[in-house]
Amino acid sequence: MSIKFLLIFSLLGLLSVAQADLKFGFYVKSCPKAENIVFQYVREHIPHAPSLAAALLRMHFHDCFVRGCDASVLLNSTSKIPAEKTSPPNLSLRGFDFIDKIKSLIEEECPGVVSCADIISLVARDSVLVIGGPFWNVPTGRRDGLISNATEALNNIPAPTFNFTALTKSFANKGLDVTDLFLLSGAHTIGVSHCSSFSNPALQFHWKRRSRSSTGPILCCQLEEKQMQGP
Repeated sequence: MSIKFLLIFSLLGLLSVAQADLKFGFYVKSCPKAENIVFQYVREHIPHAPSLAAALLRMHFHDCFVRGCDASVLLNSTSKIPAEKTSPPNLSLRGFDFIDKIKSLIEEECPGVVSCADIISLVARDSVLVIGGPFWNVPTGRRDGLISNATEALNNIPAPTFNFTALTKSFANKGLDVTDLFLLSGAHTIGVSHCSSFSNPALQFHWKRRSRSSTGPILCCQLEEKQMQGP
């Protein structure tokens, strides 16, 4: 089985974290142009800002790991509860305006029909596709969540400092296995990493140990140079 299809199955597995009552072509009668509206907007704008593809895929991932794929990551804080988007793992999320624009276009076509949760899922797929990645069919029919809690995001989204054991456990809690972990981690190849992910003491110790190997010094120098240059 090819890596392409394994990636698709892993992403579909992640999508199933949300709701089981999904189907392909959910809006074929209620809003038949919905998926095409999403694709056309993505195809028009992502090539001019290709780094946004990774950001939108990341938003999808962060949304699905908290209460399932319910668009709760889009909600704003209330007077009593800070929302997911204010949680440390989500402070660097981008693409909220992008999702809002697509939502407004679909609302003009079919008011009150298509969920934001489905829009995020479709945008993630189409963004990967237009930058040369694989295509996968996205089941739709999600319902938007009404609860968004920053603490839940902090407790559920895997931290960049997690080791393999912690990551495996985090994914297993969502019904995902090591293959899913490997392939979904590979999605980072279309984006960038923040320097802060490599600058904590534990990772610095790791790279110092690596520097004793034949390839370690070269890799460390390359990382330091990239960090100095910035994204």
